[in-house]
Amino acid sequence: MTSRPIWWCRIANGSMPMRQECWSGGMPGFAEGCGTTRDIATMNDKSPRIMVGRFWHESNGFNPHFTQGSDFQLAEGETLIAQARSSSTTLAGIIAALQRHAVQILPSLSAIAAPGGLVDHDFFEQIKARFVADIQRLKPDAIALELHGAMGTTQLADAEGDLLAALRQAAGKHTTIAIGLDLHAHVTQQMLAAVDLCIACKENPHSDVVECGSKVAVCLLAVLRGELRPVTAMAKVPMVLPGAAETAAGPLLEIHDEARRLAKADPAIWDISLFNVFRYADDHGIGQAALVLTNNNPASAERAAAPLAAAFWHKRMRFQDELVAIGDALTMAAARPDARPLVLADMGDRVLAGAPGDSTAILAAALHAPCRLRGAIPITDPEAVAQAFAAGRDSELSLHLGGKITPGFRPLSVRARVIHLSDGNFVLAGPFQGGEPSAMGPTATLLVDGRLSLVVTSKPAFSHDPAVFTSQGVVIGAQDFVVVKSGYHFKLNFAALAKPVLVRTPGLGYYTRGSLVYRQAIFWPEHDVPPPVVTPQIFTRNAPLATPMDVPS
Repeated sequence: MTSRPIWWCRIANGSMPMRQECWSGGMPGFAEGCGTTRDIATMNDKSPRIMVGRFWHESNGFNPHFTQGSDFQLAEGETLIAQARSSSTTLAGIIAALQRHAVQILPSLSAIAAPGGLVDHDFFEQIKARFVADIQRLKPDAIALELHGAMGTTQLADAEGDLLAALRQAAGKHTTIAIGLDLHAHVTQQMLAAVDLCIACKENPHSDVVECGSKVAVCLLAVLRGELRPVTAMAKVPMVLPGAAETAAGPLLEIHDEARRLAKADPAIWDISLFNVFRYADDHGIGQAALVLTNNNPASAERAAAPLAAAFWHKRMRFQDELVAIGDALTMAAARPDARPLVLADMGDRVLAGAPGDSTAILAAALHAPCRLRGAIPITDPEAVAQAFAAGRDSELSLHLGGKITPGFRPLSVRARVIHLSDGNFVLAGPFQGGEPSAMGPTATLLVDGRLSLVVTSKPAFSHDPAVFTSQGVVIGAQDFVVVKSGYHFKLNFAALAKPVLVRTPGLGYYTRGSLVYRQAIFWPEHDVPPPVVTPQIFTRNAPLATPMDVPS
């Protein structure tokens, strides 16, 4: 049974007349000196000015392929606002909630890329410099950002902590800074020392990211009114757990239910965010965490945070997944009692966990399975794409496909016909990240053995979404199975189309004992973990407002 967070609400998108301002400066890939503010009829010169933006990446430290600036989707100004109106993201929730109030929305920058290897540090510095420049130019009263919380660069483990420290320095101690995070974030002291509000989504799959953004905005406005003086406690258990990451069942449902009970019982608590952390970063201090936001009440924050964090330790034996072997999954696809295709989660090669997406394990098994199944499989292989483009549509060619990025993988030799070529640009169908533009780079759809449609991409694909396939001419209903490089979010986006099966496969996107070498993070049961002493840390807002601002409720 799925429980809905007690603070859940849905705030409809609003609209308001606009005015534009331009400024000098910019960064590669953007129109020089163009940005916007928002205005409505009831605004006056004292209306709060709130800068919004996003810098989102989940960085797999075991992936040898670094994430470059060219891998990011970038938007600014009115484009950022327009995309948010039609998307299902935390940033969209922030903007929609702010639009309901007499505030000026100052769009800065949105940069988002599919999970992958560590972010190129020079690109990170460019984005950080852009945010800092916008703060110095716009001088906002408050800042609201969507971040993931598990970004690392080629030089920094705690990228968001470094970013937020720079933004705090640029903004000064009186500017309210609020962030919305993924519940797999690695929350650090540096992050919490720099912000006033830190709130995560509560559900995995992330069906509540818009609501998360709405709550970030609602709490931020309460701070500006003087109604909320944020005091946050963080309690952390320094270990990474291997499985059972869904919040609708098992140990996470129980811990989230307890968080909802505690929040309901104590009016001082405004939010409780639980962090089950991203498993594929080998950094010191990563651990399961509970974050409790209160209205100037450190005792309530500590009282709730400590037992919630400790619950991860006490329930650790139950954080295991039940996965299906590849052969068994294909046998299930051949049966299909309800005539729907199966959607097979390639757990080892999950792009949504930062793996390269270049596995051919399921393809190889399907080619040799007793039944001639029809299937659709995404594979990252820019070399094969280039060969397909050179050959042209309807051409036949021999390829050494996939297996060129993940250590230990090998290419698979296939004979294929080119049936579709494109630039790989499309829009995610959702609901998770629905309306967001996505780019796979030049993409070729290849037909192997007359029955297996391979969507071969230059960049790892957000294949949790059916638009990855339909945009490339693949009819999902005509397949016996569809492979996604996702473990959880695909269940939302394929709910009406296919039946989900989690498949045990090799790769950098799923932990099996001994498969990944952790030198800094403590991974249970890979490492012996002594019973933790859970001691909450208290973080207070940097400086209370001298005079509350006039923000209509």
